[in-house]
Amino acid sequence: MRCAVIGLGMAVTPHAKSLVDLADRVEVVGAYSPTEARRNEFAKKFNLPVTSNLDGLIDDPSIDYAVLLTPPNARMELVRRLADAGKHILMEKPVERTTAAAEEIVAMAERAGLTLGIVLQHRFRTVAEQLASLVTGGTLGELAAVNIVVPWWRGQSYYDEPGRGTYERDGGGVLISQAIHTIDLALSLTGPVSEVVAVGGTTPIHRMESEDYVAAGLRFAGGAMGSLMATTSLYPGAPERIELLCSNATAALSPGGLTVAYHDGRVEETGEIQSSGGGADPMDFPHDAHRALHADFVDAIAAGRPPRVTGRDALTVHHFIDAVMTAARDGTRVRIPQP
Repeated sequence: MRCAVIGLGMAVTPHAKSLVDLADRVEVVGAYSPTEARRNEFAKKFNLPVTSNLDGLIDDPSIDYAVLLTPPNARMELVRRLADAGKHILMEKPVERTTAAAEEIVAMAERAGLTLGIVLQHRFRTVAEQLASLVTGGTLGELAAVNIVVPWWRGQSYYDEPGRGTYERDGGGVLISQAIHTIDLALSLTGPVSEVVAVGGTTPIHRMESEDYVAAGLRFAGGAMGSLMATTSLYPGAPERIELLCSNATAALSPGGLTVAYHDGRVEETGEIQSSGGGADPMDFPHDAHRALHADFVDAIAAGRPPRVTGRDALTVHHFIDAVMTAARDGTRVRIPQP
C-alpha cells in the first residue's frame, strides 16, 4: 500500500520507525510538513521522501491512506479533504480537542465509507494483549476494583512551547494529551465507567492553561469501583500502572511488564518494565506497539474490516475525560450515559 505522512513534529519518530520496518508492505510516498527545518531534520533521520506539497499528496489517487500526526487543532479540515479524496486515515490521539468535534470527524469518515484508526497504541503491547486474554477468558474472575495511575513528569520547558497544554491547540492537559493512552487501555479491559467524582487543576509546579493533576473516583457499569490519578508534575516520572483487583487474582500491568498474583499463592510475571515516555523525554519508549498498530491498520484496509482501535472506540475515552473534567470543575458526581 502507499501512504502519506502529514505532520513531522515530535510524535513522528515512532511512526517513521514503524513504516521503515514495514517497508515490504507500505511505501511512503511523501512526508509533509509546512516547515522546511522539520522536513530537513526528518530527512536526515529517515530514508523516506519529504515534500512541501500537501495538495499533491491529497490529490494523488495512488495513495491509499494518510498517517495524520498534526496537533488536534489542525485536524478537521485535513480529515475533510482526505475523506473527499477517498483516503483512509490513521490519526494520532486525541480525535479532536472537544468531543463534539471528535464525533464530527468520526461521522465524516463513516459517511465516506473510509477506515479511520486512532493511535492508541498501548492496546498493542504484548503484555497488554496477554492481560486482555486473561480477562476475556475469565481466568481472573469477577472484577471488583480498578486502579489507574499515570505518574508522569514534564518540565516547564515542555509547556513553554507555543500552544502546548492549551485548550485552543490541545483541548486540555494531562488527561487528553498524556493519560488518554492508559485510560483507553484500561477501559478496553474493564468495560465502561458509569459515574465519576473528581478533583483536578494546575499545580504550582507548572505555568499552563489546562490541568496537570487529576484524581477521580470511578464506578464501573459492571459494578466495580475504581480510582484514577494522572499527573505530569511527579518528578522524575514513573511508569504508568493499571491494577485489576478480581475475585481470583490481582493483575498489575506496567509498560512491558505484567504480574498476576493469584489468591491461591501463585504469582506469574511476564516481561520486564520498560520506559514509556513518562519522564523528561516524552519520546523515550520503544516503537514495537506503534509498529503492531500500523500493521493492523494495513491489514484492516486490505481485509475491509475495522482496525482494532476505531474512531468510535476513541469516542468512549473522550466521553470519559469529559465526565472527569466536569466532575472536577463543578464538584459534582457525573453520570456517563451508557450505549
